[in-house]
Amino acid sequence: MTEYAALGFDPAPGNPATVLALAKKLSASATSLGEASRVVKDLVSHSSAWQGEAATAFRASLSQDLPRYLGAAHTSLAEAARRLTGWHDTLVAHRALATQYEDRAAAAKTEDALTDARRLARELASEHGTAARRVAQTLNAATDRLAPKEPGLLASIWNKIVEDPADAMSNASAILGAIGAGVALVFPPAGLAIMLVGSGLSLAALAMHTSDPKFRKSLSDGFTKGQFDADFWKSSVTLLGDTAGAVPGVAAVASGAKAGTAAARAAMAAAPEGSAVMGLAPGAGAFRQAAWSTSDDLRQLDSPLTGWAMRSSSQDARDRVGVAVAATGAVTAAGDYASDSETLEQSSTAVDGTRGVLDDAPSAIRKSGHVLSALRP
Repeated sequence: MTEYAALGFDPAPGNPATVLALAKKLSASATSLGEASRVVKDLVSHSSAWQGEAATAFRASLSQDLPRYLGAAHTSLAEAARRLTGWHDTLVAHRALATQYEDRAAAAKTEDALTDARRLARELASEHGTAARRVAQTLNAATDRLAPKEPGLLASIWNKIVEDPADAMSNASAILGAIGAGVALVFPPAGLAIMLVGSGLSLAALAMHTSDPKFRKSLSDGFTKGQFDADFWKSSVTLLGDTAGAVPGVAAVASGAKAGTAAARAAMAAAPEGSAVMGLAPGAGAFRQAAWSTSDDLRQLDSPLTGWAMRSSSQDARDRVGVAVAATGAVTAAGDYASDSETLEQSSTAVDGTRGVLDDAPSAIRKSGHVLSALRP
């Protein structure tokens, strides 16, 4: 071992960067699950806020224990992230000491000095091993304490979230989108706020998916090698869903940025003797108002296909159909955590793909065109 040649062994093995990266991923996943758990629990406990066939179908697809499972997974992930962050700090400190002892051993001029350095390194190795076992025990204890009676489901949720946090964000976005659409029928501001949170999760999921080499490879292999397998279609449908889901949030920010910049410039032009701070308040107010207005406009835009098929129907009927369509996405998202069945996964991909082609993609294109026309000078 060349890194600790003088000592002859590594007193504090471990990679702090890897531990910290894992802790950050777990923390981000815990935040997403916590938001999803809170909204789902609130919807279930206040079911009068959403009535109708779509609401009935959505609730029937969920286990009554799902909010508790999501909450337990959130707590467990957050605790794991906290423990790993602490272990990262300990690991950094131990490795710094190991480097000091290695330098001390390398610089030793006598056998006694070398022996003393190695003794300190062995004491550090013992302390390091004890700390590592303690962290492992606390993580195991937390998992055992929070596990539901049906450990298979929680284990499935845990594994899928840890293995692919981006998918967890996509699923949370789909669930929040359906909930927001349903709540918007009775209280538009709350529903719109929920949908904007979902849109933000879609944007985050899109960024994580497109930065994943494995995800990109499944797509490129389809076009370059003709491997149009299940992974290709699942990745394609996921990419379509993330992109379509991110459109409202991106559009709201773009519209708000344009209005906010214009308001800030006008305020500074009206008081040229003032500082740039003069434009902050008007700019922020214009940003908030424009972003909210754009989001509300987009929420009320029908998919072109839905608009054509229901051109003679009332707006209320169109809204309910929109909720039902969004609910199918929530059902398939929840289904990802219900079973590891390959048949169920392929069926979910087929349902999401059909919905994406017939509703999500046309709707996203229409919304994008609406926003682009509004953003033109």
